[in-house]
Amino acid sequence: MKETEHKNPLCKNVPSLLSSFVDTFVDFTVSGGLFLLNPDPKTSQNVREPTTRLPRVDRLIAIGDLHGDLEKSKQALRLAGLINGSDQWTGGTATVVQIGDVLDRGDDEIKILYLLEKLKREAEKSGGKFITMNGNHEIMNIEADFRYATEMGLKEFEDWANWYCIGNKMKSLCGGLEKPKDLFSGIPLAFKSMAKEYHNGVRARIAALRPDGPIARRFLSENTTVLVVGDSVFVHGGLLKQHVEYGLERINREVRDWINGLMGKSAPGYCKGRHAVVWLRKFSDEEKKCDCSALEHALATIPGVKRMIMGHTIQEKGINAVCDNRAIRIDVGLSRGCYDGLPEVLEINGNSELLVLTANPLYQNKNKVYLAPDSKEGLGLLLPDYEPKQVEVKA
Repeated sequence: MKETEHKNPLCKNVPSLLSSFVDTFVDFTVSGGLFLLNPDPKTSQNVREPTTRLPRVDRLIAIGDLHGDLEKSKQALRLAGLINGSDQWTGGTATVVQIGDVLDRGDDEIKILYLLEKLKREAEKSGGKFITMNGNHEIMNIEADFRYATEMGLKEFEDWANWYCIGNKMKSLCGGLEKPKDLFSGIPLAFKSMAKEYHNGVRARIAALRPDGPIARRFLSENTTVLVVGDSVFVHGGLLKQHVEYGLERINREVRDWINGLMGKSAPGYCKGRHAVVWLRKFSDEEKKCDCSALEHALATIPGVKRMIMGHTIQEKGINAVCDNRAIRIDVGLSRGCYDGLPEVLEINGNSELLVLTANPLYQNKNKVYLAPDSKEGLGLLLPDYEPKQVEVKA
């Protein structure tokens, strides 16, 4: 027997090879045909510290809310020269921050999650970074609040669950693998207040996104909630002084642990309510004057930081700055499920200069062009002080 095992060492690896093949097959099917590069084994541990602070980088790109619109998401990425026509990473050593709210309002949520994961791995191999953040809609979905899910969004999760279960059945045929857990354990078969045709999609969405659910654990637990890069702090809604005093690293660790199923079903308190880090609008509401005093108090408690960059609240006039360029609002309502805004992204160069890369044709003849005239990355404009710029928006 020992001699047979010595001659056929491959036999010992059959279970892990089968599992890897099945996972790749399911990924390819539900992601719209993507193959994910193997992660770097040095950074692919089960639990690792979330990224909270990074030094200043030569090129920093910030992208606002995506809300389930795959095509518009790709337009924003191409605008910044981060992907080519085949959706491969072309951003080199750039650092990219996506400010959260990938989920809800659109039909391609899972496909976007896979695309961003692919770009994370490709960027890492090129010396770059692609960091995704939690928005209020990620928090809502983990808590099974699906008010803003679309009908096709539910169908996408239902299709994912079908393939995931097929994969688990294939794995269960191999005696050397641990028996897969029941994906739908503890989830009701029906919901009284809901039309029957949505039951399967809602069950699949709960299973995927609940704490320690497969999609939550695989994709969302890798998100950060608060991030400092150089002299900029990123957060989906906004930070108050009490949030900073509570501890940025602590916030990131606790949200990660909650998503991984280690802290119960309910989100931490600083992720819920109108003063939450993912819900705050004190600095982003266009209809109300920005609370510059509260902003100053929060920024003063983070050494070396001079601006806060946030999403969450749609800026109908495009990316803009208030409070002497210390509050930067980057949610342009890009998704067709929201405002169908023209793609815009923020760029911060190594000198800490703020620029807007925009698809807006109104700015083709402006004088302050940052990118070379023959660039295919879009137009670069110095961020306007105080007032948002005017944009054309489709009806």
